[in-house]
Amino acid sequence: MLGNDDWWRDAVVYQVYPRSFADSDGDGVGDLEGVRGRLPYLARLGVDAIWLSPFYTSPMADGGYDVADYRDVDPMFGTLGDFDALVADAHEAGIRVIVDLVPNHSSDLHPWFQAGMRDRYIFRDRPNDWESIFGGPAWTQAEDGQWYLHLFAPEQPDLNWENPEVRAEFRDILRFWLDRGVDGFRIDVAHGMVKAEGLPDVGSKDGRQAEMLGGEQVPYFDQDGVHDIYREWRPILDSYPGGRMAVAEAWVSSPERLARYIGPDELHQAFNFDFMLADFHAKSFRTVIEKSLKEAELVGAPTTWVLSNHDKPRHVTRHGGLARARAATLLMLALPGSAYLYNGEELGLPEVLDLPDHLRQDPAFLRRGDSRDGCRVPIPWTSSGDMGWTDPWLPMPASWAALSAQAQEDDPGSTLNLYRAALRIRKEHPALGGGTLTWLDSPEDVLAIEREPGLVVVVNTGEEPVRPGVTGEVLLSSGPLPGDGSVPPDTTVWLQR
Repeated sequence: MLGNDDWWRDAVVYQVYPRSFADSDGDGVGDLEGVRGRLPYLARLGVDAIWLSPFYTSPMADGGYDVADYRDVDPMFGTLGDFDALVADAHEAGIRVIVDLVPNHSSDLHPWFQAGMRDRYIFRDRPNDWESIFGGPAWTQAEDGQWYLHLFAPEQPDLNWENPEVRAEFRDILRFWLDRGVDGFRIDVAHGMVKAEGLPDVGSKDGRQAEMLGGEQVPYFDQDGVHDIYREWRPILDSYPGGRMAVAEAWVSSPERLARYIGPDELHQAFNFDFMLADFHAKSFRTVIEKSLKEAELVGAPTTWVLSNHDKPRHVTRHGGLARARAATLLMLALPGSAYLYNGEELGLPEVLDLPDHLRQDPAFLRRGDSRDGCRVPIPWTSSGDMGWTDPWLPMPASWAALSAQAQEDDPGSTLNLYRAALRIRKEHPALGGGTLTWLDSPEDVLAIEREPGLVVVVNTGEEPVRPGVTGEVLLSSGPLPGDGSVPPDTTVWLQR
């Protein structure tokens, strides 16, 4: 059921944040059996693959991105047997499985760190001025007086990728999961493993160093040597049948530098975060779309599109309401390339902004006051009081009962059924998925895109209804249409000429 080695070029991938997706044993934490039990839901939604955020053995100092054992499943999520059953059932349902790989750092409870194997980490007699992405210094002093580097939380010491034993270990980790049938990897902090020689100071005096990532290079990210690692990994991926792939989470300073991560001898894709950060306005969307497609041309690989993930506020809240979120989703799913969805967005869930401070677990909140917990609240399955959970690890708003999968199942106008319809049409229509687009003339607040053969996409981001200037059969709209041929504000329409 899983032909086509180039499946990733136009795939719709659904990110599962395991703690918050589905709980099979009633302990308040999602698990792999919960994911397995919801595969029919995901198959009906119409996704091509799932991406599992970390489920490895972890003390959960950073939601599982602090890995203590890269070859096992944390007991809170289940067992390796549960993972194997999930992969087998997913493949039977025609769904591929991508797993997160966290190579920049391990947990401080990893056996290497616990055994004092300091040559596999970055220890120095004195710290430099580097800052943690989560706030504060990026160095912590060990008991003997030396300092170790952690670009994230102190419980996440950075690995030393100059050590050949580290490189060999991760080549073996790749093979371990490929042998278990995974179809690809999402590479966490893909730009971070190699640091500038000598670990020079950044010398920033204007705010946090992390805020410099979009504009200029820093000595701990996007160093040229990181590409040697991916050139070691690509032959491993290519040696397995079935189109095994890797997608980079890489924040870099220019399109040209991002392009270096992608190609026949490195990775297959890189996340396009610019689209997620765009404003809900025609000009902002068009600027990002044109830039992203030009970047894709540089490497001959399709771009990726994403509106929400486990690190950013949900786009219902970010864009200012459900109508805009639905309109942005139909725009995204009509663009050439692949799309990544985040669990719960198909239900139209907003960001949870009022979590009590004492329940927040994000280390970024604990260190600098920023929190990603609001997009990680468990998703509602039923309309009853527990919404399919027993004492969930983060509390769910009572208002979410009306947004549950059960509540939306039989409502033809629900966001869940909008996603189902969009993914079905995307699979069936020859104009969608890969290919190119043509911009049509439109007012300032409107985007009009033609996808050959015969599909026109109109997005109205303005305050007044507009007439698109083209006619055709309405295949799908993100909101109600008045019947006079106009497109209301905050609405996207797919038209068949």
